Amino acid sequence: MADSQNDRDDGEVAPAQYASPPCFMHELTPGCDGGQSVSGDLARWRKAERARLIDARLALSADTRAAHAAIIADKLDAALGDVTGVLVALYWPFRGEPDLRGWAGLVIERGGAIALPVVLAKAAPLEFRRWTPGDRLEKGVWNIPIPAEGEAVFPDAVISPVVGFDAGNYRLGYGGGFYDRTLASLPRKPRVFGVGYAMQEIATIYPQTYDIPMDVVLTEEP
Repeated sequence: MADSQNDRDDGEVAPAQYASPPCFMHELTPGCDGGQSVSGDLARWRKAERARLIDARLALSADTRAAHAAIIADKLDAALGDVTGVLVALYWPFRGEPDLRGWAGLVIERGGAIALPVVLAKAAPLEFRRWTPGDRLEKGVWNIPIPAEGEAVFPDAVISPVVGFDAGNYRLGYGGGFYDRTLASLPRKPRVFGVGYAMQEIATIYPQTYDIPMDVVLTEEP
């Protein structure tokens, strides 16, 4: 299943809705910065780093990504503890991101709940909708599935895939600013867990005033 992530590059676009992990709109809509702005040099550097890190991630074999995802899932279990009554915002894996959909099913079996992000408009916070395997999905941009219906919910924990990260737990995302905007808009602060591969760590993302650090980043390494 992991290899299927990499095949969604036909550019098919749904007319009204977008779906993505946080900070994904730059990747889907080139030139969109979600209302955020950075200096030209920094913007160019971040764009180059994104391309380099995504290429490196995609170069990993499907078996390697699956093994890394299993380790990350175990770390999430330890970090979250008892998930009874806990609503966890996950993501639909894309372009080599850790595939945690199997782990999501275990969270539900243990009494927790899962939500997926939906981008309703550019330069607006994400909306989270509750999701259970088997629920009806519809396609957003690049065919990334989103819950077809459901009211907005507010997660207790957010699992966010990273393109890059640094020692300060700042996240290099896809450039749209949706991650930071969403966290700033929620009525209560969730616990935020970045997930990715150890090779995605960089010295710094040169965080700006609007960048919000994650609580922790979990990779396959100890």
